[in-house]
Amino acid sequence: MEVAAAKLIGAGLAVVALFGVGIGLGTIFSSFLSSVARNPSAKADLTGPMYIGAALTEGIALIAFAVALIILFVF
Repeated sequence: MEVAAAKLIGAGLAVVALFGVGIGLGTIFSSFLSSVARNPSAKADLTGPMYIGAALTEGIALIAFAVALIILFVF
């Protein structure tokens, strides 16, 4: 296998994590909306943890994207 092909396969595998991030963000926001729809007075208590969870999930996406770029352009 050529080195260029191995780089492309490795970068593609690193980006597979982005599918999980999309599913995770959808789950976080759908759970938040359904819980606020059931109990609107709990919105203030739920907003902070929702943003923290979304930020951590988005951090995984940034790490996966950075790894893919490192594989493509550094090695």
